[in-house]
Amino acid sequence: MSWKSYVLGAATVAALLASTACEPGATAGSDDAKPSDQPSATNSATPGGTASATPSGSSGDTGGSDGNGDGGNGDSGTIAACTGDDLAVSATKEPADSKEARHLLLTVQNAGDKTCNVYHYPYVKIGDAKGTTPVIKDSDPDSGKPVTLAPGDEAYAALLVAGGAMDDYEANSITLTLHSSRLGSKAGDPIDVPMPVDTLYADDGQLVTYWTTASGYALDFITSK
Repeated sequence: MSWKSYVLGAATVAALLASTACEPGATAGSDDAKPSDQPSATNSATPGGTASATPSGSSGDTGGSDGNGDGGNGDSGTIAACTGDDLAVSATKEPADSKEARHLLLTVQNAGDKTCNVYHYPYVKIGDAKGTTPVIKDSDPDSGKPVTLAPGDEAYAALLVAGGAMDDYEANSITLTLHSSRLGSKAGDPIDVPMPVDTLYADDGQLVTYWTTASGYALDFITSK
């Protein structure tokens, strides 16, 4: 072999070796696998993305709480006080066949279409009396709680017209005024009560009870007087 052939053969081998050594380097430096491309996948799960979802859930929870608050609104459960427009009022002798009209049962019936409350006791005025009839304090059946009347329900108060005291007088009218929720307050104008007889013979010993749903309970406070 001539020296020229040897040189050419060596050059060929060297070229082949150089080509083989360059192949891995070319793969590492390929545009398809550059390190700069790797964070693009990681960015889709950055903490920023998670944080943006958290307030959204919290806001939804707050909305739910507000909804519950509205559902429990106290106003929706409030029962209004009865007014004269809501009530049918009557007075009857007790017992019904008695000759004297000394013991009367006052009755108010809810003639409206909504439930309402009557409070404490009625302010009663018999005829031209200067003041209203005193109340029997012990007759409060439920420690100042109102009597709640659904449509058609009744409440009762017993009225002693004459208790055997001085200063008797004739009366041709009875009025009652409703209490509001606060004891000692008044609500609305006086209501005319239909007379059970033409003329009542009243005196300064007259008394009235608190409202109750049990007529017998109310009458027990005056029938012995």
